[in-house]
Amino acid sequence: MRKRLTITSMKKMKQERNAISVLTAYDYPSAKLAEEAGIDVILVGDSLGNVVLGYETTIPVTIDDIIYHTRAVARGAGQTFIVADMPFMTYGASRETTLRNAARIMQEGGAHALKLEGGTEIAADVEALVKAGIPVMGHIGLTPQSVHQLGGYKVQGKLDKEAERLMNDAKALEQAGAFSIVMELVTEPLAAAISGALTIPTIGIGAGRGCDGQVLVYHDLLQYASPYTPKKFVKTYADIGTTIRDAIQSYVQDVKGAAFPAEEHAFLGHTSAVQPLYGGNGSGATTEGQLDAEAQRSQRSRAAEVRLS
Repeated sequence: MRKRLTITSMKKMKQERNAISVLTAYDYPSAKLAEEAGIDVILVGDSLGNVVLGYETTIPVTIDDIIYHTRAVARGAGQTFIVADMPFMTYGASRETTLRNAARIMQEGGAHALKLEGGTEIAADVEALVKAGIPVMGHIGLTPQSVHQLGGYKVQGKLDKEAERLMNDAKALEQAGAFSIVMELVTEPLAAAISGALTIPTIGIGAGRGCDGQVLVYHDLLQYASPYTPKKFVKTYADIGTTIRDAIQSYVQDVKGAAFPAEEHAFLGHTSAVQPLYGGNGSGATTEGQLDAEAQRSQRSRAAEVRLS
């Protein structure tokens, strides 16, 4: 049985240049498969709003949504470090609200750490959570909860003023006690500079090759969507969406063509057990051979009807 990572071991991985692999997951089977594949960290991201719940943004995701999915992930990946997102407006309004919501996710969801979007403006909240014993992962750059304020999903750090702000945000989060920082859609030179300026690990998503680790969304990595929209910063490792669609289509065809269920999928028993169910008294009972013949005739008839239609 493998040993779960800790925030201390992740910091050591940065020092040793041992890249940290992070993947989102939102349910039991996905988390279990990710753990079996050797993933370092699982993130229960509020991206579940987009890829699981069908929302256009992450903003509608609630704290109950996060708790529900984190609990399922925790059951599937008992030996993996699990980080859960704090959803939109569950932090930052007041210190008491932030701590109360954070406690719910940790206690009810079973997360080992929380992720908050923002920089200097949330540093005080990060510090309060850390002092309360809750490990915090920061998130700067493109912050999806602020997508309307940012004017869309745009690469961050292209301008000198933006780059300076992001560097200050990263340093403020480190100073507040964050154990790691996600950088999303940040220019590669800036992300590398921030990584070099910090002693805590940086996890990139669309931030290039200079980060201390990488994170991808489960559904992007596996192309598990319909339709799937390719993204420049994503490498797709399988086309599960097409595989699933083709499999379901084959099932539909088999059902309509009377190819499923076949004999190997049926539970065959003695006719003596069936007869009483239909009022048989033994004198005019149908034999097992007759039942089999009747079943075969019925199957042929259904198949013929499908061909004619």
